[in-house]
Amino acid sequence: MNTTRLEAFSDGVIAIIITILVLELRVPHNADLASLRPLVPVAGSFVLSFVYLGIYWNNHHHMLHVTQRVGGGVLWANLHLLFWLSLVPFVTAWMGENHFAPVPTAAYGVVLLLAAIAYTVLQYTIIAVEGRESLLAAAVGRDRKGKLSLVLYVIAIPAALIWPWIAGALYAGVAILWLVPDRRIERVASDTHDRAVSVTAAGQARRRDAQPVDTADAGPN
Repeated sequence: MNTTRLEAFSDGVIAIIITILVLELRVPHNADLASLRPLVPVAGSFVLSFVYLGIYWNNHHHMLHVTQRVGGGVLWANLHLLFWLSLVPFVTAWMGENHFAPVPTAAYGVVLLLAAIAYTVLQYTIIAVEGRESLLAAAVGRDRKGKLSLVLYVIAIPAALIWPWIAGALYAGVAILWLVPDRRIERVASDTHDRAVSVTAAGQARRRDAQPVDTADAGPN
């Protein structure tokens, strides 16, 4: 089967997750600027989580763009990813409401780590279906950025129990790492498209050269 329904379902679920994330923001009852001060940690955690969800949506879209077919394993791996992403609003609110306390901050990192692992599982499940010569396999390569992200999460989680601000900085660092445009998939897809256009143009040229010339309409010598 193709990826159309999988992509539409995933887009809908991520949109709902972002909506729930927004609903966790509470409007202050007072009209002065001082009433916004207690909301600063909540707003900070919201922005960080919104960026993370946007990064996942963007990368998920690009990954499925070069995926030709999916099977049952891919469907379950995708649900596995969406499960961990659906917990992002909960840990975001817990961390923000408690002003980046150690345990909620560590729990936030655990969810980010498990979501990253789930994305990696989905990625390699698709590659297993399509083969090592697939566009996705060529684009992923050694996946240094993905592996570095996992290492930073593993460092940040225990650090959160002692220095929550260091964990927060590491979470933000991973987000910034992925905010830098990742052109791997786009580059591979573009190169494949250019080769296909070149092959098509060459084939058309050969067919034109192979067509016999009608000398009857060539005119007098």
